[in-house]
Amino acid sequence: MIFSPSLILFFVGVVFLIGELITLGFILIFFTAGCWVTGLFTWLFDIELTSQMLIFIVSSLALLFMLRRYALNTLTGATTDNIDDDYTNSKIGKKAIVTKTITPDRPGEIQAMGSFWMAVADTEITEGQSVVIESQSEDHLTFKVKPV
Repeated sequence: MIFSPSLILFFVGVVFLIGELITLGFILIFFTAGCWVTGLFTWLFDIELTSQMLIFIVSSLALLFMLRRYALNTLTGATTDNIDDDYTNSKIGKKAIVTKTITPDRPGEIQAMGSFWMAVADTEITEGQSVVIESQSEDHLTFKVKPV
């Protein structure tokens, strides 16, 4: 049983596609498309191996250089840093309850917005007292608080 060149190219394209799904480099997908374009030309026209190789190389590289940047921008989307800043700043000024005593030399714990957070303060604040969140540390896990 002999397979046609167009069918072989289709399956080689499938192998490239599987490789793309494994590596996620967004390069092999263009070689997948090159295989399938070459397979289509081979199926439509009776062309020899050197022409098939030329069509594969030209189509793969043309698609890679023309579409990769556009496709990456489209698929990855745009992010902005101020989204995280808005979320961080939304906690500042909120009230919280101390769940573990906070001392100037040892962090404690507060409950704010439905979660428990580490907290530090310049003065001792005992368990059960209300506090106001002043700021958040750079690791975004510890709050600086003051008594209400």
